[in-house]
Amino acid sequence: MWRRNKRQARAQGWGIEEAQLAVAAGGLPRLTMAEKLYHSLNYGAETRAQSFFGRNNSIYAISTSLRNELKKMDPKIQILLFCVFLIIYLLSIFGNLLIIILIQTDSRLHTPMYFFLKNLSFADLCFSTSIVPQMLVHFLVRKKTISFSGCSIQIIVFLLAGCTECVLLAVMSYDRYAAVCKPLHYSTIMTQSVCIQLAIVSWITGAFVCSVDSAFTLCLPYQGDNVINHYFCEPPALLKLASADTYNAEMALFSMGVVILLAPVSLILVSYWHIISTVIRMQSGEGRLKVFSTCGSHLTVVVLYYGSGIFAYMRPNSKTMNEKDKVISVFYSVMTSMLNPIIYSLRNKDVKGALRKLTG
Repeated sequence: MWRRNKRQARAQGWGIEEAQLAVAAGGLPRLTMAEKLYHSLNYGAETRAQSFFGRNNSIYAISTSLRNELKKMDPKIQILLFCVFLIIYLLSIFGNLLIIILIQTDSRLHTPMYFFLKNLSFADLCFSTSIVPQMLVHFLVRKKTISFSGCSIQIIVFLLAGCTECVLLAVMSYDRYAAVCKPLHYSTIMTQSVCIQLAIVSWITGAFVCSVDSAFTLCLPYQGDNVINHYFCEPPALLKLASADTYNAEMALFSMGVVILLAPVSLILVSYWHIISTVIRMQSGEGRLKVFSTCGSHLTVVVLYYGSGIFAYMRPNSKTMNEKDKVISVFYSVMTSMLNPIIYSLRNKDVKGALRKLTG
């Protein structure tokens, strides 16, 4: 009887210690219909990390599952979330691919600003693809698993694309500064070779920050039955599960956050300070409107992306991952990739003209 109850507890997703305690107490708890309804509505899915240690204490696998039956997500809510995130992902893929195709095929868009926008769209594709497909699979299957190598790849691609996007947004602000404040010298400042070099530097910087963050995160020991209270493998969430001191890793993440978040934001603020000062001195109202139309799209993306990113990475690490943290992570990791093409296409006459030319 004891072994049968223990197997039943393990089959329901209970940890070893949880199963032992439940069986020692006389069996598995029975829930009333009201309790089942209440817990089914509490759909904050969590990620369980089971670490199997060999002689060298290396992690062989991380599996994702619900903590136990009490926190299992309602299947109807899972289907609803699957549909919502599938639509968001398809819009993100379609929008970013469309931006890349339009810029590549229309000669009028072969300018520095659209060259950087093409790189930004590619980064958005990598960004959303590293997270959303796995999340969609987990909405449909009962046993939600991801290997440790898969979790590592997700972290690396997520960090590489996200950090590169941070630098690209700063580079795009400098491009707008050169176009508005130094229009007569713009063609000599933003040459094709300079644009290529800036794009390469953006990706190299993203790769450097990614390597530091992922190394400090993945090299920590993760021992025992662990629960990642998040919907994907993100460094701050994984650090909460480490069985060793995480001070050095937290300091590394914070330092890289200064490099990849605060430093680009400072450059953006300086650039737009000069842009606004130049716009105020303009005599032509039409010129002001054109500048605001061109820079407004970029500034909107900057506020959305950096605002959520700074909130997630540039504040003291809390002991738990609350629901607000998850919503912020959803916003900058999923929503911004969908919103970027919409923002740039709706407020940009050149992009809309290229789209009409392509469809006509």
